[in-house]
Amino acid sequence: MSTYNVPTKNEVSENNQAIFNQLEKGLGFVPNLYAAFAHSETALGNFLAIGNGKTSFSAKEKEVINLAVSQVNECVYCLSAHTAIGKMNGFTEAQILELRAGKASFDAKLNALANFAKSTAENRGAATPETVENLYAQGYTKGNLADAIILIGEITITNYFHKTTDVAVDFPLAEAL
Repeated sequence: MSTYNVPTKNEVSENNQAIFNQLEKGLGFVPNLYAAFAHSETALGNFLAIGNGKTSFSAKEKEVINLAVSQVNECVYCLSAHTAIGKMNGFTEAQILELRAGKASFDAKLNALANFAKSTAENRGAATPETVENLYAQGYTKGNLADAIILIGEITITNYFHKTTDVAVDFPLAEAL
């Protein structure tokens, strides 16, 4: 397999250079996985448009989905990135490990969301009826379900992209479950 390199700012289009500048301003750096999208004139901007879209979920709830789905898809890059982001959003290391397993004994509502995300990813989009019913029982709405599917799709994109490209992980490595 050929190496999928991570381009520098000088190696990408002017449009992607502007996106790199925005990422550097907001995050302090351009994550390798994002930079790798910039081999395409449109992929990075399109992906970020999805990621920066409005959602009914809090930052913590988004991380619940990101961690559960990335574990199902066994994406070391995303597990590492979202472990760091999960900690920035107030989750402990123990809670992150639990969320990666698709559960949250510390919060019934987050537990329903983690179960749903894991079930959806494991079953290639067909969450079990029990996880859907439990999601609604914990106060989530049909709108939340739609937003959850969008977020599952978003993290699945990065999971698949990393599994295909194997670009270097530039976050502290997440421990194995």
